[in-house]
Amino acid sequence: MSEQQAKRNRLRKTAYAGVLAAFVFVGTELHVPTAIGHVNLGDVVILLSSYILGPFAAFPAAIGSAAADLIGGYAQYVLPTFIIKGLMGLVAGLLLRKGTGDKVSLPRKLIAAVIAEIIMVAGYFVVEAFFMYGVGAAAASIIPNCIQALAAIIGAIPLTYVKAFDKVRL
Repeated sequence: MSEQQAKRNRLRKTAYAGVLAAFVFVGTELHVPTAIGHVNLGDVVILLSSYILGPFAAFPAAIGSAAADLIGGYAQYVLPTFIIKGLMGLVAGLLLRKGTGDKVSLPRKLIAAVIAEIIMVAGYFVVEAFFMYGVGAAAASIIPNCIQALAAIIGAIPLTYVKAFDKVRL
């Protein structure tokens, strides 16, 4: 790859990351009602970002999610969210990174998504249990976070089969 082509790819990746950070923010602010509360679409966008950007998805995941917490009135969660969502994007992106002529199999997509969402559930449990509310209150958030995780996996995996995402995949 030539120097100019590498520079163009870095610029494209940075531009995609900026747009995807905005989509993560908007997706996090969009709440979908459920029987026991609501889920948001932010994690769907994080998983799609991981598919498109590989490990570079850590940046839009962290920035978009933390900005949504800040604007949404959850300032106490900004730093934990930045770390947790950034790790989600990084780990899923590492598992989904593009190789030469690489088609990503469904099992690989599922494994990446499940591991990313386990990071989310475990990360928020640890933060809430040991730094915020105590183990009892943190345990109460496990089920809603698992529902959020399941909704994200169900929402993101089918979207990875949309041809347009293969065309923009870096």
